[in-house]
Amino acid sequence: MVEILQFIVIAILAGFLGSLVGIGGGMIITPALTILFGIDIKYAIGASIVAVIATSSGSAIAFVRDHVSNMRVGMLLEIFTTAGGIVGALMAGVFSSKVLYIFFSLILLNSFYGMLKKTGLITKKKIREEVVKNDKYADKYQLNSSYYDKATGKTVEYNVDNVPQGSLVMFGAGFASGLLGIGSGAFKVIALDNYMKLPIKASTATSNFMMGVTATASALIYFFNGTINPMIAAPIAVGTLIGSRTGAKVMQHLEAKYIRYIFLPILLFTIINMFLKGVGVL
Repeated sequence: MVEILQFIVIAILAGFLGSLVGIGGGMIITPALTILFGIDIKYAIGASIVAVIATSSGSAIAFVRDHVSNMRVGMLLEIFTTAGGIVGALMAGVFSSKVLYIFFSLILLNSFYGMLKKTGLITKKKIREEVVKNDKYADKYQLNSSYYDKATGKTVEYNVDNVPQGSLVMFGAGFASGLLGIGSGAFKVIALDNYMKLPIKASTATSNFMMGVTATASALIYFFNGTINPMIAAPIAVGTLIGSRTGAKVMQHLEAKYIRYIFLPILLFTIINMFLKGVGVL
């Protein structure tokens, strides 16, 4: 009983952070279960997949209701993420996983620098609000949208840009996920924020929505493989559901810059983790 309560507490934290910055929470669940509780990695990953679905479901209630998630962008990009995941899974073993870990960590590092510049922490210049022009694909598929920002009390209208580039990044995110078995939440947020120029709140909300769709397909495979243990996955799901609903409410009342401040250290941790796996330390 004590262990189950511990699972729930850890899952609440994972769900809270996951919904806050759009990463799903799996990067917290898997190492916590394996390191703190000595659970076999395959069961930890199975529980992590369930946690991502619960995080997405919990946060979607608030994000979709308040129109913070861009559903059109999410469903369009899911096509490329899913295609990338299938290709990656089929090509597993063809490429050296260590080289790929280093390659993807360097891509994320470049995106980390780009996002860091947006915060104004590494430059003395005042960061101006970016003006995004109309994109022909965004117009064609009606991707431009708006949402009410509860932190500022204003309606934020935005255009979506670089749809082809963002779609390519999403394909790469799915490819990396299928090839290496890693979560792609960081890639999703970067594709939406850095390339397609969505506001950070819309990026994290849309990323949360997309991860639930992607993880559901993976969960079926893990379920039939017998690697989803109900005694582990059930309390994890309960905890992440509670945490994600709380995180979704908190996120909407935070200023956009603070969401970046929270996301950047998590992204840096992901980069370091992937690089260390690439050089064989982990």
